[in-house]
Amino acid sequence: MIISLEIRKRAKAGAGPILGILAVSYFSYHLIEGDRGLFAYLKLEHEIDKAEAVYMITEEEKRALEKRVSLLRPENLDTDMLEERSRDVLGLAHPDEIVIYRN
Repeated sequence: MIISLEIRKRAKAGAGPILGILAVSYFSYHLIEGDRGLFAYLKLEHEIDKAEAVYMITEEEKRALEKRVSLLRPENLDTDMLEERSRDVLGLAHPDEIVIYRN
């Protein structure tokens, strides 16, 4: 009887710290592994970096196309660009020229 009383007393005294340790462990785990945890944050940062790289490439291609289009505007028509486009559209070339098609 005295032993069971001692066990209950120690169990009551140890329950608080054990529950505290379990709570800290639970929240620490979810801080690292959870849906909005550290690993999810790092993965999201990596995806953002990849998206920004794709955006930069797309912007560079856009600037190149805008430059080529500006050369075909009536205000500042570039004859070389006009000749290049007309040959490309019509498929014409001089007999001594070598034509290399790019996509």
